[in-house]
Amino acid sequence: MPSQSNPKSAFESFNEIATIRMELEESEPLIWREIEAPTLMTLMMLHDVIQSLMGWSDDHLWEFSDKTCRYSLLTEDDWNDTPWRDPAKVRLRDICERKKTVLTYVYDYGDNWRIRIVISDIRQGDPELDYPRYLGGKRAGPPEDSGGIPGFYNMLEARLDPNHPDRDDANEFLQDYDPDKIDEVAITSELSRIAKRLNAERKRLLSAKQNT
Repeated sequence: MPSQSNPKSAFESFNEIATIRMELEESEPLIWREIEAPTLMTLMMLHDVIQSLMGWSDDHLWEFSDKTCRYSLLTEDDWNDTPWRDPAKVRLRDICERKKTVLTYVYDYGDNWRIRIVISDIRQGDPELDYPRYLGGKRAGPPEDSGGIPGFYNMLEARLDPNHPDRDDANEFLQDYDPDKIDEVAITSELSRIAKRLNAERKRLLSAKQNT
C-alpha cells in the first residue's frame, strides 16, 4: 500500500519529486533512462515522458501495472476481473510506497515492449528547477514496429552482416538509426514541454487548495 506519511503543507505536497529509473526488459546491452519527476504527475503524463525518452510516437496501446492493479485507457470491462484504474486520474504520489515503487509499462501489445520502472528517493524538489528533468541513460530506444526485442536485435544483426539475406530490408527499415546514440536534444525539448503542462497544473491546484 502507499505510504501513510505525515501530513504535508500545500507547498511541500506540490513540490515533491522522485527519482525514476526505467529499464527496457531483455535489452542487451541494457537500454535505460533516469529522470527526476514530480509526484504530482499522473500516470498518463508518465506515459508521455516514456514515449519521449524512448523516441516513440505513441501509435499503440499501452498500460502500467503493479502487483495490485492495471492502469490503462482500456476500460474496466476489457480487463474482466482484473482491478483497473484510469491512468489520467492516478498520480505518482497516489501509488508510491515508502522506499520504492516498482511498475511495469507495456507498450504495443504486438511488439510487447516492457519497461521496468523503479520510483524511489521521494523528497522535496528545487523550486528553481523544472521537472521532469533528464538525468541520463544509455543506448537509443528501439524503433517502433521492429518486432519487439527479437525482431529488433535480428535487424541489427542483419544490418551488420553483408551476407545476411535480410540485410537490405534491415537497412531500409533502420536507415540512419544508431543504437548507441540518444537524441538528448529531442528529449530535453519534449520534457520541457511536459514540464510547462505540469507547472500550469501545479499552480492551478495549489491556488485551489489555498482558497479552500
